[in-house]
Amino acid sequence: MGSEKSPVASGGGERQARPEDSHTCCGCRFPLLIALLQLLLGSSTAIMAFFMASISPSLLARETPHWAGIILCVVSIVGFVLYCITYLPDERTSMQFIIKLLYFLLCSVGVVISILVIAFQGHHYSLTNGFACREMGENCVCTLEPEDPIARTFTYVEVSNCSAITSTLMLYYLLQMVLNLAQAIVCMVGAFIMWKHRYQVFFVGLQMGSPTSQHWQKV
Repeated sequence: MGSEKSPVASGGGERQARPEDSHTCCGCRFPLLIALLQLLLGSSTAIMAFFMASISPSLLARETPHWAGIILCVVSIVGFVLYCITYLPDERTSMQFIIKLLYFLLCSVGVVISILVIAFQGHHYSLTNGFACREMGENCVCTLEPEDPIARTFTYVEVSNCSAITSTLMLYYLLQMVLNLAQAIVCMVGAFIMWKHRYQVFFVGLQMGSPTSQHWQKV
């Protein structure tokens, strides 16, 4: 009788071993996979944006969204920091709580930024699709309505071949929309997992053994 283990003690051991297993995704502890995808997509967005900026210095910042890629790389770094922090149930350390809150907020910001970039790139793609361009020296001058003498013109300096605007730049716009759509999905998944773990789990007290001892289980 003295050697028997109480169910509370055995349940507590299972409870201690369970949190680590519940924070895995595809064999990786959260948020390693999410952070890796954010780093890959963010760096790809930034590199492609710098290629776009090299076409012409006339391109605006909203047309070359390197800033969006850099922000996503920062979000991924916070995710790696969260991955390196030893997990404790119920956020028992202030550092863990701060990093989790920061990562959730940055993932939410990443979703908004990615949607914003998609809107900008889609607008410029539709605008460029209606361009009629001609080369004037070292510049490329584009208009939406060539027959209209007072139509708005877009001048891209240091572009000797207008196909860089009407073909190459439009391809970059499409790729940026695809990349940022993937970024928005990844950030949304990361934010949802953080929110679900924080607010969709709760504790139910189950009385086991004596009336004074309670076993709390996470359901």
